[in-house]
Amino acid sequence: MSYANIMNVETTGASAKTASQDKLGYSGVPASETMAQTDAGRMAKYKTKINNAAAAYGIDPALVAAIISRESRAGNVLKDGWGDHGNAWGLMQVDIRYHTRQGAWDSEEHLRQGTGILVDFITKISNKFRSWTNEQKLKGGIAAYNAGDGNIHSYENVDERTTGKDYSNDVVARAKWYKRNGY
Repeated sequence: MSYANIMNVETTGASAKTASQDKLGYSGVPASETMAQTDAGRMAKYKTKINNAAAAYGIDPALVAAIISRESRAGNVLKDGWGDHGNAWGLMQVDIRYHTRQGAWDSEEHLRQGTGILVDFITKISNKFRSWTNEQKLKGGIAAYNAGDGNIHSYENVDERTTGKDYSNDVVARAKWYKRNGY
C-alpha cells in the first residue's frame, strides 16, 4: 500500500481542549507544533526505534513520532509504561482491551506493534471509503487509531468521536512539525 505524504494532509491542529493540557492560550496548528516541540527532547532517544518501526511498515516516521507525542508525550505522562487508567500500554498507548501488549513500553517491538495497528486502521478506512483521496484515507486511519474504524463515518467529521474531537488533526499537525525537524 502506498500512503499519502503527510505534508499534503489538511489539518486544523489541536482543539482548545487539547491545547489547554499545556496551558496554551491558543489552539490550532501553532498549539500542535508547540506540543510537538515540547516533546522533541524526550523523543530524540527513540528516533532509531521509530525509524525502524516505521520502515518495517512503510510509513512516515514523523507520523509515528506524532502519535507518540499525542498519546504519551514521549513517555512523559506514563506510569511504568501505563496510561489511560491502566487500559493502554507504551509510547503509542496500545489499548490492551483489544490487543495483547508486546515488548517493553519503550521498545522497538512495542513501536512495531503500534505502527502495525495504525497501518491496519489505514487499510480498514481505505476499504471503507474507497472514494476518498489517499490523504483523506491516511487522516481517517489516524482518527481510527484513536476511536476505531466503526466510529469514522465521514471525512467532514473525521474527528467527531476521537479524544478531544481533534485527534487526527492534532496528530497530522505534529507530524508535519516532526517531518520539518528531522523525522
